[in-house]
Amino acid sequence: MIKDFECLKVDEIKVEKAICPVAEEVPLSIFINGRHFATAMISPQMRKEFVAGHLYSERIVSAVEEIESIEVEGDVARAIVANPIRAIVPRRPIVSGCGGIASFLDESKLPRIKSDLTINKKQAQEAMKAISLSQTHIATGGVHSVGLFDQSGPVSIIEDIGRHNALDKAIGSLIIKGERFDLGRAFAACTGRVSSDMALKCSVAGIPIVVSRGATTGLAITIAQRTGLGIIGFLRGKRLSVYANPERFVI
Repeated sequence: MIKDFECLKVDEIKVEKAICPVAEEVPLSIFINGRHFATAMISPQMRKEFVAGHLYSERIVSAVEEIESIEVEGDVARAIVANPIRAIVPRRPIVSGCGGIASFLDESKLPRIKSDLTINKKQAQEAMKAISLSQTHIATGGVHSVGLFDQSGPVSIIEDIGRHNALDKAIGSLIIKGERFDLGRAFAACTGRVSSDMALKCSVAGIPIVVSRGATTGLAITIAQRTGLGIIGFLRGKRLSVYANPERFVI
């Protein structure tokens, strides 16, 4: 996940050669039932988990049981799903890791999240602290961290060059392990902003709350208001902002 490169370090006094750790980025082409679905730029680890989580968060499958198999060889992943009709979509281009794969979901057709989960400030703060311990981020400054948490603490914490990728990998890690975990009893915490894509992915997966130390966007709030997703942003120290569905946050 980290590769060393030669670089020049420049300050007000000197210029010197150095070895700099850099986060790796690789393409992964996804084929669903033999058809090319997308090519994503991701961190190289946990490719199978990424595909599983992405199939679920993009509504290619409506249930984990619809994923029949996933095989990854190099930069190609091949998935077989039980309902191939959903996989018949226009070929998608390579996209940046920070943006994830742009969702084609129609937010107006998203169902309400069926969960009564609430969290308090301490839970939000502890989650943000947990995902901020990434050694790769400390070394390179080039990855995001996303965690899934329940009332007992962290369930899955993943890092990737893209926060959307990390969320897919966190969800996919539970799918690959075969764990029957109810995402409606979990909340997500991320180091990057809560964009519309993140709001869509959480809503589709049934995750009722997302917490971030960054900002959110107007479209993300609109989606959250429609689906019941709670958005908490700018969680820094003792301060935070609740942008959508404040009833999910216990003051």
